[in-house]
Amino acid sequence: MASYRIEIKASASKELSKLPQQMIPGIVAVIEKLAEDPYPQGVKKLKGFDQIYRIRVGEYRVVYNILKSRLIIEIIRVRHRKDAYR
Repeated sequence: MASYRIEIKASASKELSKLPQQMIPGIVAVIEKLAEDPYPQGVKKLKGFDQIYRIRVGEYRVVYNILKSRLIIEIIRVRHRKDAYR
């Protein structure tokens, strides 16, 4: 299977930088693993969207879009679970 390229939106990068420092390495590791397997165990498709998914990392959620035709995973948001879907 071909490897996907990870693209992080500027807003998601800003959200990631504001998270607690001890959480950032774990979240970055999960994001990097998405390049090899965009559908890891625990991933859920968001209702109402075609290619938008979320993966849980502790109390945080990484919301991403899979662009299959261009082999790109676009990280849309990284937030605490209470704020992730607003």
